[in-house]
Amino acid sequence: MTMALKDNSAQSFIKRHMRDYGLLLSLVVIMVFFQITTDGTLLRPLNVTNLILQNSYIVIMALGMLLIIVAGHIDLSVGSTVAIVGALAAVLMVQYEMHFIPAVLICLIVGGLIGAIQGYWVAYLKIPSFIVTLAGMLVFRGLTLALLQGQSIGPFPVEFQRLSSGFIPELTEGPGLKVTSLAIGVIVALLILYRDARKRLAAQGSDIGQEPAPFFWAKAIALTAGLSYFSYLMASYKGLPNVLIIMFALILAYEFVTARTTIGRRVYAVGGNEKAAKLSGIKTDRLVFLTFVNMGVLAALAGLIFAARLNTATPKAGLSFELDVIAACFIGGASASGGVGKVMGAVIGAFIMGVMNNGMSILGIGIDYQQVIKGLVLALAVYIDVYNKNKA
Repeated sequence: MTMALKDNSAQSFIKRHMRDYGLLLSLVVIMVFFQITTDGTLLRPLNVTNLILQNSYIVIMALGMLLIIVAGHIDLSVGSTVAIVGALAAVLMVQYEMHFIPAVLICLIVGGLIGAIQGYWVAYLKIPSFIVTLAGMLVFRGLTLALLQGQSIGPFPVEFQRLSSGFIPELTEGPGLKVTSLAIGVIVALLILYRDARKRLAAQGSDIGQEPAPFFWAKAIALTAGLSYFSYLMASYKGLPNVLIIMFALILAYEFVTARTTIGRRVYAVGGNEKAAKLSGIKTDRLVFLTFVNMGVLAALAGLIFAARLNTATPKAGLSFELDVIAACFIGGASASGGVGKVMGAVIGAFIMGVMNNGMSILGIGIDYQQVIKGLVLALAVYIDVYNKNKA
C-alpha cells in the first residue's frame, strides 16, 4: 500500500511538472542533435563562448519580458529600444568623447524613461500594450535613424567593449586551462547543489509539493555535472565572460524576486485576475507601470551589451530581437493570457532559441528556413500551453 502511494505521488508530481522537465529535456535533446549533426562543433570551447555572447542580451531581455507577459501584456518595442540606446551610447562616447561610466548611466536612465512613457499609456490610460509598444517600435526606430543620421558610428572605447568582449581576470596568467574560471564554475555548481539539498531537508516534514527523491537527486547531480562541464569548456578557451557574470547575477535576482517577494507574487496575481487583485488591495496600475520601466532598463542594458559586442552602433541594431525575446518566454512556459511563467523557463527558452540559431547557422541552413523553423517551434509552444489549459 505504501509503495502504491509513493508511485501515485511520483506520477502526480510528473503530471504537475511535465512542462518543466519536458523543457529541460528538450534543450538537452536539441543540443545533442546539433552536437552530432555539426560533428562536435556546437560544444567546442570557442563556440560555447560565442553562444553565451550571442544570447546574453536575449536572456537579459527575456527576464523583463517574462514579467510583462505574466502581468498580461506584451512589449514589441524592445528591439527598437536596443537600437536607440546603442545609438545614444555611440553619440555620447564616440562623438562627444564622454567617459563610458556616465554614458552607460545616462543610457540606462533613458531606457527606464522609455519604459515609463509606454507603461504610463498602458497602465493609467488603459491603451492596449500591443498598440502602444507597436507605436513605440516605429517611433524609436525612426529616432535611431535620426540620431545616427543613417550611418554607423564606432568604434567604442576599449573599456566599454570589455562589457561584452571581456573576460574575468585570472589569478594565474598563461596559456592552457583558465583555473580561476573553472574553480568559480565548480564552486557555484556545488553551492547550488548544497542550497537545493538544504531546502529539501528543511521541507522534509511536509509532503505537500515535495519532489520525489529520485527526481531530485537525478536533477541535482545532472545540473552540477552540467555546470561543471560547462565551466570546463569556458575555461578551455578564455575563461568566463564578463557578460556571463552580469547575466547570472540578473537571473538569480529575478528568480528571487518572482519566487520569494511580495511584489513578485503580486505581478502573478495581476496577470491571473486583475479585477480580483485590485479588489484585494493590490495597486495593479502601479505594478504594470513598473514592469514596463523594468523592461526599458533591461532593454537598455541589452542595447549596451550588443553595441559593445559589435563595437559600433548601427541603424539596424536589434532588428527582430522582440520576436526572439517573446518566443523565448512562450517556449519557456509563459502563458499568453498572463499569470503563468518562470524565470528559469524563460532562460531555458532563450537558450533553446540560441542553440537552434547557432546550430542551424553552423549547418549552413539559410535565414529563410531558420525563420520558418523558429516560427513552427513558437506555434507548437503556444499550442501546448493552450492544450494543457483546456485539459485542466
